[in-house]
Amino acid sequence: MDVGTTIGSIKKGCWVFMSAIIANSCVEEFEPETEIFESALIVEATITNEEKRQQVLVSRTFRLEEDGPTPESSAVVRITDDQQGNYAFEEVEPGTYLSTEPFRALPGRAYELTVETSDGRTYGSRASSLTPESEILDLYASVGENSNGQEGIGIFLDNRPLGTDARFFRFEYEETYKIIAPRWVAVDAVVVRDRPRPPIVILEPKTEEQRVCYNTVPSNTIILSDTEDSSQDGLTRFPVRFIRKDNFIISHRYSILVKQFVQSRDAFAFYETLDEFSSQTESLFSQVQPGFLEGNIFSLENESEKVLGFFQVSSVTTRRLFFDYEDFFPGEPLPPYESDCSEEFTPNLLPDGPDGPSPLVQAINALGQKYVEATGDENSPYILVTRACGDCTALGSNVVPEFWEE
Repeated sequence: MDVGTTIGSIKKGCWVFMSAIIANSCVEEFEPETEIFESALIVEATITNEEKRQQVLVSRTFRLEEDGPTPESSAVVRITDDQQGNYAFEEVEPGTYLSTEPFRALPGRAYELTVETSDGRTYGSRASSLTPESEILDLYASVGENSNGQEGIGIFLDNRPLGTDARFFRFEYEETYKIIAPRWVAVDAVVVRDRPRPPIVILEPKTEEQRVCYNTVPSNTIILSDTEDSSQDGLTRFPVRFIRKDNFIISHRYSILVKQFVQSRDAFAFYETLDEFSSQTESLFSQVQPGFLEGNIFSLENESEKVLGFFQVSSVTTRRLFFDYEDFFPGEPLPPYESDCSEEFTPNLLPDGPDGPSPLVQAINALGQKYVEATGDENSPYILVTRACGDCTALGSNVVPEFWEE
């Protein structure tokens, strides 16, 4: 069984228990508002066998008209195990708590999470133990089509349990891609003086890397799979990601880091149900309104209080893959760039009126447009393009990632 859902599904599905009452109109557009709202705590916590500062996210449900969950700040978060281990957490940004010291989950130990909010309420979890391990045998890519018949590159995974019964999996990925600004030149148009008139704009060599950059993006999907009803011990050719051929991110060199979590049956069922809830709430006017999604986190003082979230202890395996566009589509045109770089601008140096701003100065300073060529016209001396076309730092970082390989 393969399930895909947004990585923010816990947040996206928050309104399932808000008791929102919405009036449906097929004639006039309107902004839906929550008439009845019940605040509930959201806890997202996956502790792994990686030696690192482990993370717990704490927030609260949000009204339909709000942008997203409200971070729960100033909470006291800790994890304990059944051998007197005690792991304290500190808030590093609103709602995000990291363990004060790196640690990893160990086999055979039972872990519990406790969260005490700033209003004095305390929440706990059921005990959870480290899941069995499974190795990623291979991570590979091949040309194919998606369900819509669009050509692209599919990324697949094979795995197998390491002598234990690992059958429930969740996958995340982090993709990094090279960006090459198509209209980069070695000089910049720099404003020396805007006032008094006339403005002075000169060309100077660029002082930082703006041609080649890299951008890293975490996955926005939670991908689930299991082998419970399969005669095979592991997954074979499991689809982790599909990238359309015309997607800008594979224009040059691309890398993906896949992270595999082995889950318990209960954790898998929670995320599977969460996906079902999220799909039902895509439409505000769905006639099938889901109920409350119960996890393994609860109030220690009020058993009827609703809490959303799941605390799990998972073994993790990672694997990285690199490839170039040329590896799969040799000699073919690159995908369209992120911006339309055929559009050019030749703003005037002098303003239209005696007191107006210089269009050229505004284009450089306010819009960040980049110089590509001189025109020979004193009043419109330079051809400019949008920043992303001449400066890759508009789309990524000019620092080469430590793991990067050419």
